Amino acid sequence: MDRRRFLASAGLAGASILAGCGSVENQSTRSPPLVENRPDATYYPTHSEGMEMIGHKQAGDYMVGLTYSYPHRFWTVTGTNAEQVTIRDADSVHLMASVWDPETMTVLPIESGVSITIDADGETVADKQPWPMVSQNMGFHYGDNYQLDGEGVYEITVRVDGMTERRLGGFADRFGDAGEMTTNFEFSRDARDAISYDEYPDQQGSRAALDLMSMEMMPTSQVPAPEDLPGELLGTAKGSDEVYAATWVSEADVLESGQSYLAVSVRTPYNRVPLPMMSLDGTVEIDGESVYDDALSPTVDPAVGYHYGAVVEATGDPSVTVETIGPPQVSRHEGYETAFLDTPTLSF
Repeated sequence: MDRRRFLASAGLAGASILAGCGSVENQSTRSPPLVENRPDATYYPTHSEGMEMIGHKQAGDYMVGLTYSYPHRFWTVTGTNAEQVTIRDADSVHLMASVWDPETMTVLPIESGVSITIDADGETVADKQPWPMVSQNMGFHYGDNYQLDGEGVYEITVRVDGMTERRLGGFADRFGDAGEMTTNFEFSRDARDAISYDEYPDQQGSRAALDLMSMEMMPTSQVPAPEDLPGELLGTAKGSDEVYAATWVSEADVLESGQSYLAVSVRTPYNRVPLPMMSLDGTVEIDGESVYDDALSPTVDPAVGYHYGAVVEATGDPSVTVETIGPPQVSRHEGYETAFLDTPTLSF
């Protein structure tokens, strides 16, 4: 299975914005030592760095925004284990791709993934899939460190594969096909090294998070507040620092007579960033009788955003249990690498 896939077995150059990114070749300058005794939860990182917009374009049904910053450290996740990816001397930039619906501005985590190809003078310099990632102030995106062949102009192609997640509401007949966009990128070390950089010696390690960035060209990847979810909110619960919000929908176009819909939205604390690529099971009882006991499917919907859901062949007042089989199989920027790794069971 591709390393980016869910592991269930375990031209607008010059626009400056902030991202939780990491280092240049001189790692002692741009990568402060990690916080000692980091909590097993979201924490304030040692530093943050800016990023620059390369471009954003339509790619089939999708809109894609491409940005870059310094190469930086991050952590990949397999099962319940996080492993640090260190910066290589040859790394030139950290590329980040965000994918969203241009109509509703909903950021779309896509399990099938994104690929980035970099060409220069007719030759391919790099061709690989970036990791699905979460960072505190950029939210969900796809990113990785890339090696370039020196300064100059590069042609970057971003391909977004068709979604395999269930799509409801206004998304029902969209995002099934792949899309592709191409943009030019002029790389110089001076421009990269001029990107902003801030350290937080007094706040690092505290139980808090950087604010999500706000920018005109790209949406923020937030799911609705629990009270804004459709249907009847059954409650919220905290897992291994992530927050679960469960709602019970009795009326929707997707439902037939005698059916209800259970939606479980899992998000980060502080910023409500969706946590995709989890494996969740759900059980539903009504009047003491079991009416559902199965997996909850990854789903996107304009009103709920990314969530895990199931159509239940029953109506009434439910009692719901959610069991986390696998935590989010997404890479993390600093401040998230110790969080969201347990497998709690929660009741609503």
